[in-house]
Amino acid sequence: MRALTWQGTNRLSVETLPDPELINPRDVIVRVKLSSVCGSDLHLLDGYVPTMHAGDVLGHEFLGEVVEAGSGVTQFSRGDRVIAISILGCGDCQPCQRQEFSCCDNSNPNPTFTQELYGHACTGIFGYSHAFGGYAGSHATYVRVPFADVNLFKVPEGISDEKALFVSDAVPTGYYGADIADIEPGDTVAVWGCGGVGQMAIRSAYLMGAEQVIAIDRFEDRLHLARKQGGAIGLNYTQHDIHDALLSLTGGRGPDRCIDCVGMEAHSEHKLEDVYDRTKQMMRLQTERGAALRQAIHSCRKGGTVSVLGVYAGFMDKFPIGAVVNKALTMKSGQQPGQRYVERIFEHIQAGELDPSYLMTHTASLEDGPQGYAMFKHKSDDCLRVVFAP
Repeated sequence: MRALTWQGTNRLSVETLPDPELINPRDVIVRVKLSSVCGSDLHLLDGYVPTMHAGDVLGHEFLGEVVEAGSGVTQFSRGDRVIAISILGCGDCQPCQRQEFSCCDNSNPNPTFTQELYGHACTGIFGYSHAFGGYAGSHATYVRVPFADVNLFKVPEGISDEKALFVSDAVPTGYYGADIADIEPGDTVAVWGCGGVGQMAIRSAYLMGAEQVIAIDRFEDRLHLARKQGGAIGLNYTQHDIHDALLSLTGGRGPDRCIDCVGMEAHSEHKLEDVYDRTKQMMRLQTERGAALRQAIHSCRKGGTVSVLGVYAGFMDKFPIGAVVNKALTMKSGQQPGQRYVERIFEHIQAGELDPSYLMTHTASLEDGPQGYAMFKHKSDDCLRVVFAP
């Protein structure tokens, strides 16, 4: 098969690799029809996740067709049109039984690294380094899906591939971020980052009862989509003092709920903060650039909630714990347990309440994968998401 592989920092290559095979009776082999880039992939591309090996296949958001199923698979058969949740659960451990699939105890066959770093072993993730299982990703002709009855979902008739694709990752991630923010009717919600996940967090906040959503980014094309598709108020942080603007829009209180969809490579307009973060990150004295998260904590109203969706890998300097404590903030975070939300999300799509297809701004063949990632990384041609069709 053909596959887009990581070869080193900012080096990708399309290679011919052996087709995947069933390893466990609960496995399924999927022929990939569509596979999307994701902002979290850029952390791999930029070399900030240390457990990547040359030749690893990237990609974790995909839609395809079942071509082979193991003897232990009961819900899928050849020809089924499916999406796979990017964060893998086993369905049997205590976290999975609590529907906390992103905390699965069994889906990561390489638990040592995250156990040492975080105190407990973390779940497996498609195409996201050997720390998270070493699973081959979806930027390929075929992909093996473990624990298929837990992690695969049939796409309902009448929902197009373009609408269904992002139910694999971007939609449930944004939905989860809005859900754990504990949004109440009438709330004002601020969302940092208007990439695919941020766009879906905006839509999800309204679905959960928010009265006003404020979107924060520096790219005008993304802010335009947040306004047009999401119904948000857009703030360009290169043109506004975000804290002052948020206070002005909320009668001096600050947003009730703040959602960070940026993560470890955040930019800052404050030159000292930006230089400090970039220097420490470059010297590996910290792993994160935390400008967006700091701003969310600083701006959230007293007694509010900060929901963290952006990918963070390790350690951040200058974390404003004093603001968290003295403002009585609640912080929640996590990788998305998308298995919990898929049926609900498909119902929203079928009811016409949600259409994620606008995230697909560019399509490309897998052979053009390196160029597609370059376009995505540098935000050229108003690129929000590139989708490969292997």
